[in-house]
Amino acid sequence: MVLVESNSVTIVRVRGPLELRCLLDSTDDLVLMAISRAFQSLRSQVKSQSCVFAVCGSPVIIWPNTGVYEEITPDTPCEDVFQWIQTDEQEPGGRRSAKKKSKRAISVNVLNLSLMMEVTRPGPLSAPVLSKTVQKSNFLSATLPIDCVVRTSCNNTIREACEQLLEALTQQLFEMEKVTLQHMKGTTLLVPEPVHFLLPEPKGLVTVVFPAGVPDRELETQRRELHQQFDLPDDRPYFRRANAFHFPDEPYKDGYLRNPHAVLTHPNLDNGKVYLVQGIYSYHHYMQDRADDNGWGCAYRSLQTICSWYQQQGYVERSVPSHKEIQQALVDVGDKQASFVGSRQWIGSIEVQAVLNHLLGITSKIMFVSQGLELASKGRELANHFLTEGTPVMIGGGVLAHTILGVAWSETTGQIRYLILDPHYTGAEDLQTITDKGWCGWKGPDFWDQTAYYNLCLPQRPRFI
Repeated sequence: MVLVESNSVTIVRVRGPLELRCLLDSTDDLVLMAISRAFQSLRSQVKSQSCVFAVCGSPVIIWPNTGVYEEITPDTPCEDVFQWIQTDEQEPGGRRSAKKKSKRAISVNVLNLSLMMEVTRPGPLSAPVLSKTVQKSNFLSATLPIDCVVRTSCNNTIREACEQLLEALTQQLFEMEKVTLQHMKGTTLLVPEPVHFLLPEPKGLVTVVFPAGVPDRELETQRRELHQQFDLPDDRPYFRRANAFHFPDEPYKDGYLRNPHAVLTHPNLDNGKVYLVQGIYSYHHYMQDRADDNGWGCAYRSLQTICSWYQQQGYVERSVPSHKEIQQALVDVGDKQASFVGSRQWIGSIEVQAVLNHLLGITSKIMFVSQGLELASKGRELANHFLTEGTPVMIGGGVLAHTILGVAWSETTGQIRYLILDPHYTGAEDLQTITDKGWCGWKGPDFWDQTAYYNLCLPQRPRFI
């Protein structure tokens, strides 16, 4: 395993295929021995002069075991390597300009390297010698998806980072061998795949090797052992694949923004504490998914944000429901007539509670507030919810619905601020606009209509790993 602190300035990541090849004899013991020898050969390759790291998008090439560096020196700080990475702009003299930084949820740089192996050596080549052996055996071949990460500060040199990577690569191959042998069935091999998980501080980023193709439900024993190893509670799924760490330099394929609140500055209250949603969610709002729900779909969008939270924490496998699926669920539970499907009718917190229970099997608590003025006194209840459950909260009142992602609350003064994710936004997925314009932001008690009633749906977290 590779352990990386989540507050790192730079993550150095190396990826690339390594080919596992070996001849297998008939008995199980000999098969396992042959696979172990093949893994030992790969570990030797990683430590050999043939091992090469290439900085992605740049002319920088490194032979980590020989100390040869092209374009840079071994003592170049990791931070300086970014200036060689190609962008749309080219600086005079051929040097690549560094990538421009934009506002993003995770303030960490990722230096991507490709793992390669030289197949030829310099100098005169000896004549090849061919030999022929006739025997009956099985040939096993698999491509191992190597993926290692290490933490390094901006002042660490690239040589120090490469030394860490070599150690991580060797360790990952040991883990891959262990998983391969554990799940070997005859001559059928399940390819081991590394998955990165961000654990609570101070544990940070951890890499775990799972057998590809084996569903999470069949890996509970391994996950339980990992929980014990890292002293984690057994009431939440830290090591389900849905919880895999998403590197900040890789865009999400579905196009939704994740955790836009992470770039915001917390309010400063006298003796106040901040209580936030725990985990990852997607921001769902008006006009997404080619659906024109402007003026009526805010509660649907808030519900979609909540559903995305359960999906991305690994509690459920189903996709985020569409408006029609939400409406059909309400018909199925007897809350609405069949004509409700395809309509533009609003829903509220009670309907959100019913849909979560029907589609996801999630229970929710409802908090009733007779007038918005009372919300200022709900700091303790909301703080406790985010501390123990950590799920997004849907709040509906009148014709408006919002998502509460956290509270800043002072037990001594009673001051309170609400972290609001507004589903009424109709623009593009622009984090800068969404946070600068307050579509995701901290709001005071005057944000609520002081005389209107509100219902809050507080979804509960299932207790399993």
